[in-house]
Amino acid sequence: MVIRTAVINNESGLHLKPAARFCEEALKYESTVTFTFGNTTANAKSVLSVLGACVKKGDEIEIVCNGEDEQEAIEGLCRVIEEGLRDEE
Repeated sequence: MVIRTAVINNESGLHLKPAARFCEEALKYESTVTFTFGNTTANAKSVLSVLGACVKKGDEIEIVCNGEDEQEAIEGLCRVIEEGLRDEE
């Protein structure tokens, strides 16, 4: 299991398209991927779960990846957050 914190820097936080981009990245990996924000733990592979966490710009989340490709997963998720959760080009 690997755990890392990340600050959401996207203007709209984890809402609509940024949430979809976050989930899209999480779905690339076999590992289970969750994140915690406040008292909420969300499944990073579910858009509804991510949206339900109500994460805004500047909020810090704790990402947890557990499985065979956990290191690649945590690095990929942190990378897309750092890039602003923009659509892949």
